[in-house]
Amino acid sequence: MILKTFENLVRKGLESRAQKTFFLLSILVAFILSIMLLSPTEIVKAKMLPGKNNGTFTIYVDLPNGSSISQTQRVSECVTGFVQKESEVTDTETFLGMGSPLDFAGLIKGSAFKNSENVAEVVVNLTNKHHRKEPSYLMVQRMRPVIQKTCEALVAGTNIKFVEPPAGPPTLAAIVAEIYGSNANGIRHLAERVKNIFEKTDTLIDIDIMQDEIYDRFDLKVNSTKITRSALSIKQVNDIIYLAFEGMDIAIKNSDTVDEQIPLFLTLSNESKIFTNKDLKSIEQKLSSLRLMNKKGMLVPLTEVVTVVPSKSNPMIMTKDLHQMTNVVAETDMESQVYPLVEARSMILDELSDEYVITQTGLFNLDFMHKKSGLHYKLMWDGEMEVTLDTFIELGGAFITALVLIFLLMVVYYKSFVLSGIILLGSFLSIIGVIVGHWIMDIFTVDPFFLTATSLIGFIALIGISSRNSLLLIDFTKSLMHEKAMHKTDAIAYASATRAKPIFLTAAAIILASTLLAGDAVFGGLGVALIFGTIAAVVASLIIVPILLHNADLEKHFGFKERKAVSIYEP
Repeated sequence: MILKTFENLVRKGLESRAQKTFFLLSILVAFILSIMLLSPTEIVKAKMLPGKNNGTFTIYVDLPNGSSISQTQRVSECVTGFVQKESEVTDTETFLGMGSPLDFAGLIKGSAFKNSENVAEVVVNLTNKHHRKEPSYLMVQRMRPVIQKTCEALVAGTNIKFVEPPAGPPTLAAIVAEIYGSNANGIRHLAERVKNIFEKTDTLIDIDIMQDEIYDRFDLKVNSTKITRSALSIKQVNDIIYLAFEGMDIAIKNSDTVDEQIPLFLTLSNESKIFTNKDLKSIEQKLSSLRLMNKKGMLVPLTEVVTVVPSKSNPMIMTKDLHQMTNVVAETDMESQVYPLVEARSMILDELSDEYVITQTGLFNLDFMHKKSGLHYKLMWDGEMEVTLDTFIELGGAFITALVLIFLLMVVYYKSFVLSGIILLGSFLSIIGVIVGHWIMDIFTVDPFFLTATSLIGFIALIGISSRNSLLLIDFTKSLMHEKAMHKTDAIAYASATRAKPIFLTAAAIILASTLLAGDAVFGGLGVALIFGTIAAVVASLIIVPILLHNADLEKHFGFKERKAVSIYEP
């Protein structure tokens, strides 16, 4: 009864020119609106993968070069003080002057190479994600501004970054601006200007330049002539400096219970090591309190034989593929990487044109020529943004390739470009459901629901589902016209009603199975694409494809010959 009613509805729709025009215009408008959701309105945004609800994350604490371990400890304790107030934090581990045990993110970010007093890492372990109402990435988003505002103020120039285990392939950062050039100072200056633009860009956070700061340092220059005249030795001078600030073995202890000799290590207290200020006068005062006894039994102040010379630090020179460079990195705050990059790139073109002649190379990369010196620099984008673009381009190419291959196969099978085009169009219209589905999910979810790489995999999978539905309809219509001598209107209406049941059952199975994927952090895009794309494919197969078939010259394509019609129930 239901199928008969649906058959009559399809027949009436096919016989009414106004209704056919209405449906075709409606699907055209729906397609245009769905594309506009992606661009230019950006209501539905594309991202490589969404945030992942992890059981742990790491906080990187980077103080300016030359900072002491006590300053690093003070900032780290400030961070852990905030973190430990969270009820869903089970424990924290602080690694002063070194990186934490390596994970995927640490391997890429160079955590294993950290070995200085100005760095620390705080590992935060959370309760099981199934027992938490707040996912880890929302917790990080909430805690980040509070901790950065309070703890970064303790030591000027401190940079605190929150690093989460990635949902996909690990990268150096969400957005990485690689700046190449032959002049180190020019690279440093351009990197600072790019960093300032990143800081003005909305949704960009944890901005940093991967380079050593140039800071004031003081070298101790030993006067060998004065050492000789003072009846001292250079070894005495070295030993007292190490003893005062680093510590050293001064003797050994023998034990009856231990086979090996036990070294006795001596150093000054932490309070004695600390300088009051980082200036020449404070250092000379500290060194003057250290005295050496010469061979005549006289005490000689250390400053009599050592000269303190102010100098600048020697920053590390970074290279990639034998080219000198530096990285300006930034993360995104619950945002895709592409849109802040486009905004930052536009600001770079506007604001840096006062100093450089800027030429666009490739899709996003830029070439700079300094107007005064004539030196050239290159800015190349990398990070998760580059992975996102590469993935979307490759999956988009796979989607187009699949459409072309299906079209060619249908041309071989039906020997008709028109019928193959109808099948192709029906498959392509499933994109409406995918985009609209992501927009609906974004409305009902707390955090943004992105069109991800797995969503594009759903695009490709839907081509086969939609093509199968159209093939069922066209083949049955062809057999009705050949074997039952039915005219195309009756044949299309009956075929649509008859094949509606298997199409609906197949769609229901896909939708129910895909609901298991829809809640997953990584494969949620695939689940939503299959659910809403299948719904769109059913609508396209049972409404749009019949209209397109009716507009086509099926008698010519199927070789239909007029004869007495046979009852559908007869063999």
